[in-house]
Amino acid sequence: MLTHYPMSSLRMTSDLRRQLILGAAKRCFARHGYTGTTTKSVAAAAAISEALLFKHFPSKAALYAEILSDECEADPALTDLLEREPSTATMVELIRGMVQHFLRIADGPDREEAQRLRLMATSHLDDGEFARLLYAKIEKLIGAVFIASLERAVAAGDARPCTGDPLNLFWFAHHSLMTAALTRLPATPCLAYGKANDLERQLCEFLLRGIGLNDAAIASHLGRDQAPGVGKTAIAESA
Repeated sequence: MLTHYPMSSLRMTSDLRRQLILGAAKRCFARHGYTGTTTKSVAAAAAISEALLFKHFPSKAALYAEILSDECEADPALTDLLEREPSTATMVELIRGMVQHFLRIADGPDREEAQRLRLMATSHLDDGEFARLLYAKIEKLIGAVFIASLERAVAAGDARPCTGDPLNLFWFAHHSLMTAALTRLPATPCLAYGKANDLERQLCEFLLRGIGLNDAAIASHLGRDQAPGVGKTAIAESA
């Protein structure tokens, strides 16, 4: 006799399988890195066929982008920021978090983060698949909060109205920081940027002005002290 399972049970089974694949992939990527990991090795670690893996994730790049997205969503500091009421203050904290994230990649000891940044840069010069996937996930996670906060800042008189697509301003900021981090990634930096102590604030002010915030709003919300930022992917690889 055939047993009929509710659709919800099938969906839960599929979700569980997806999580098992992600768990196996995390172990493989941690052990062998992105280049050394194959979809075949991930499938073997998850005890499934490679064909079944492809039903959930169409490529290795999609699998890795999903892992980074999950890590970003699990960051409690970023979660707290994204749950705040959209405002000028939220905008400032979002940009400050991005700045601190990319500076930590360039200056910190976390070689895994540095490798991810290299992978992102390489993707732009290759088929772009990984970069496209990650950009889409970043936009889904952060885009609405950025746009709403910019609209609130304009309404409060803290920023000038945006004349084009407001999300482009987020991407301009993101790409500026990613490039700045890349210049500092080699053992001998391509560019020193002067005094390191001044760089974080200078970057924040530069980006916030470019987004449209006025000097009074920046001075009021950025303050003189740089509070801790929002964790990793955070924004982006967090880009």
